[in-house]
Amino acid sequence: MKNLLAMEVGKVLRLASVRFAAVLLVAFPILWAYAPGIFKVYGFYLVSAFQVPALGLLSSMQFLLPLLTAIAAAELLGTEIANGTLPTVLLRPVSRSQWLLSKLLVVSALPFAMLTVFLVVSLVAGAPYGYGSFVGGTGLGQAGLLGQGTMTVAHALREVLGAYLIAAYSLVPIALLAVLFTVVFMNAAGGALATLSVLIFMQLLVVFPGIEPYLLTTQLNAYAKPVANLGWVAALIAFYSAAFAAVAVVLFERKDF
Repeated sequence: MKNLLAMEVGKVLRLASVRFAAVLLVAFPILWAYAPGIFKVYGFYLVSAFQVPALGLLSSMQFLLPLLTAIAAAELLGTEIANGTLPTVLLRPVSRSQWLLSKLLVVSALPFAMLTVFLVVSLVAGAPYGYGSFVGGTGLGQAGLLGQGTMTVAHALREVLGAYLIAAYSLVPIALLAVLFTVVFMNAAGGALATLSVLIFMQLLVVFPGIEPYLLTTQLNAYAKPVANLGWVAALIAFYSAAFAAVAVVLFERKDF
């Protein structure tokens, strides 16, 4: 299994979609750190490097990051299908479920890697604003960007790291859903587009208050929710992830190649 995982990690690093995502994840925080219209849009001025990561999440979690996650996850399986190497790969002494499971594990880790890059670049881009204590909020805590007094470095760092960890976790089921749809359609483009279609459809279902808290798209805002409410959110995300992975494995086992 370790060899399979190592192989899949190597494949991920060679994906065109991952390289493109890396460019965006580096460029986007830099643009936000020095954008001239921050006050006009958000009504405040940046005063700390710890506020730059918040702008990145607030502006990208609803579309950009899910899009990049879905495309990269779908391409990891889709390239094997498009290049015609899938039947040959499956001749190796590993079961279909083990082979697909290795891909599922790698795509599950992908959002954490993406958000790590995003966070590091955001903090570096915000260096001119300083890393000391400041008056205001990080934008990722309950006090928002305006804050409730002086924010210490330790508190700011804790809020930023916690929010990014939760944001990455909420993207995991999207990656697994993209793999599931790629198995269904046996095509990377079909898998990515189907995933995005489902996410857009779920966003339209917010008009039904009874199901809105359980929608996958609702959990993309989990990083901004109170800590007390994160228990059931984490369980719901885990349920989605387990369900998508299990269905993908079952369907893949039944595919004819």
